[in-house]
Amino acid sequence: MKTTVHSIAIDAQDIRTSLGHTEVLHGIGLTLQRSRWTSIVGPNGAGKSTLLKVLAGLLPHTGSVALLGQPLATLPGRARAQQLAWLGQNESTGDDLTVWDLAMLGRLPHQSWLAAPNAADHAAVEQALRATQAWDWRARSLGHLSGGERQRVLLARALAVQAQVLLMDEPLANLDPPHQADWLAMVRALIAQGKTVVSVLHEISFALHADQMVIMAQGCVTHQGNCSDPTTHRALEAVFDKRIAIHALSGQWVALPN
Repeated sequence: MKTTVHSIAIDAQDIRTSLGHTEVLHGIGLTLQRSRWTSIVGPNGAGKSTLLKVLAGLLPHTGSVALLGQPLATLPGRARAQQLAWLGQNESTGDDLTVWDLAMLGRLPHQSWLAAPNAADHAAVEQALRATQAWDWRARSLGHLSGGERQRVLLARALAVQAQVLLMDEPLANLDPPHQADWLAMVRALIAQGKTVVSVLHEISFALHADQMVIMAQGCVTHQGNCSDPTTHRALEAVFDKRIAIHALSGQWVALPN
């Protein structure tokens, strides 16, 4: 399929960024297509979360990032927040907030200054909480939630934005297997709606469910390709020093210890 500017969700060129005085991303170039799910994988310390933060505009860097055809650096903050939703690792939240209030924060980019939530905001939050199965405890405070429950509410906040692009850093953290499966179904539903999802995942077998995979090592992208491509499987095995092997199981690719 020919790639055009209208089919690109994120285009990053020559991305370099440093933490302290150490450069951790080394001239990364990356093009991510719209309406597809891309998983970013690699060993610990590869720079996966750092790259995702750069793509979200959360870290200073050199090089360029374009979101939906517009330079991220010049996109007004409100417009960026409407088009791109973020779910980070280990996000801190006020324990006194209710589940409903936290999810409603996802609607702030769509609200006028100091305006009360309108019917569209309420509908978006309800839809997000139902999608993450958090609706029944919408009145509970976050301080009374387990880690997995809190993660589902944070996901609901990201969904409530109704952005075209969602960036998620370790979204399966603290989720039990049934809710991991629910997350997978939800991502597939988002893609069917024309949304774009980019996720950093440690769970390689889940990452292989994506459309595309970006493989990283030592601050560089070593491979980008379709998750069903044998070349991607070989690159994935190589980046983990052949300690995993990719196999077909019940019609899906899985990573097993080698």
